[in-house]
Amino acid sequence: RRKLMSCHLSADLKKKYDVRSIPVRKGDQVKIMRGTYKGREGKVQTVYRRRWCIHIEKIVREKGNGQQHQIPIHPSNCMISTLKLDKDRKALLERKKRVAKSSKKHTMENM
Repeated sequence: RRKLMSCHLSADLKKKYDVRSIPVRKGDQVKIMRGTYKGREGKVQTVYRRRWCIHIEKIVREKGNGQQHQIPIHPSNCMISTLKLDKDRKALLERKKRVAKSSKKHTMENM
């Protein structure tokens, strides 16, 4: 489920890390790209794997009794603008970058 709950990286992060997408995580800054809340940004508060959604701070709706209710958003409709990095995440990015570099099918040596 973690892998299926991935988000694309923003253009500058894509260029920096040579990785297209990465599993979303609490603490990442995301921008919503599709749906009612398109264009809104916020920090990921929870990654709800059981329901295949993420909850983003400031994306809430008022309930009938006045309480705030978190709106679930599917990670495929979001784009990560800032990563929360630690040593495991850095290792994952390095690993993905290495695999991507080695599997480039059409290079000058092959032609």
